[in-house]
Amino acid sequence: MSILVINSGSSSLKASLFTAGGGRRNFRFEHIGQGRLPDHRAAFAALMRELGAETPAAVGHRLVHGGEITEAARLIDDAERMRLESVVALAPLHLPGNLLGVDLCRESFDVPQIACFDTAFHVTLPESARRLPIPQSLGLHRYGFHGLNYAHVARQLPRLLGDAARGRVVVAHLGNGASLCLLENLQSVDTSMGYTPAGGIPMGTRSGDLDPGVMLELARRLGDGELTDLVYRRMGLLALSDGESSDMARLLASATPAARFAVDYFSRQVRAAIGAYAAKAGGVDALAFSGGIGEHAAQVRAAICEPLGFMGFRLDHEANLRHDTWLNERTAKPVLRIPADEESMIRSLVLEMLSGEYAGYD
Repeated sequence: MSILVINSGSSSLKASLFTAGGGRRNFRFEHIGQGRLPDHRAAFAALMRELGAETPAAVGHRLVHGGEITEAARLIDDAERMRLESVVALAPLHLPGNLLGVDLCRESFDVPQIACFDTAFHVTLPESARRLPIPQSLGLHRYGFHGLNYAHVARQLPRLLGDAARGRVVVAHLGNGASLCLLENLQSVDTSMGYTPAGGIPMGTRSGDLDPGVMLELARRLGDGELTDLVYRRMGLLALSDGESSDMARLLASATPAARFAVDYFSRQVRAAIGAYAAKAGGVDALAFSGGIGEHAAQVRAAICEPLGFMGFRLDHEANLRHDTWLNERTAKPVLRIPADEESMIRSLVLEMLSGEYAGYD
């Protein structure tokens, strides 16, 4: 059966059609709201034109946040659609676009719509990683994100590493949104993002972790709407580069001191997170890079890994420049490049749901 996978973001629509014969067609509509695509409805209409007469047997949707549920996937009926609306405030940059994709597909296809949740991969977090140092009565805790891709990477690791895949592996999902995850026995035991996708390491337009006192001062100066816009759209690499760009490729191509500073700052914070996981776990056995920056920015991978020689991680310069799967020197610990593929993970979850053999992220 054919499965359509939708990843509807704040300014983009990405889709993959997996056909019954094993084929795959990918569709990408970027920069919605700028130029020829004025809104998501226009992008979805363009997707429908490209699909032609193809009608999928089911549609799987990436949902960045699932709230308190622990299932990796759920059928989207009216009750589930209402529940998802109630958690929009937990990921205001992502969930409105995610849910618009759901609504547009429900209008166009009379087939099962299945939500697949990034947060569910991290239900294995121990209490020491899940809990925040605030009163539990407030009901807030760390969720973790990018779980669909971490699940995809975890499924690739045994093929690449054998039994060592069940050791202490740090996966760095580095893109416009970025986070790290410490895997043990192929399960999440720590991750850099927290209650929302705004925490952790710096990202394209999000700061990552900040001194709470800074947030209190910003709240004193700014209104709610302006503060939300600042937190999700005007921090991170964009701010570190003094407004030059939030895009790592542009910063790497730039000769300005501000761009170099932003790249160096980002690399330093990723290194710091890897070092923290080594301290927590008593060492790290392997690293894996994924996401747009992790897959394509050899200079960033080198800046992250070169100071980690004391931990046994040393890059092969030529392999890194070629973007090989194996990036490490032969006598060093494994450093892998594994392309992100949330869409394949979503397809697997949808097929499991439809077949009645749902296994989640196991």
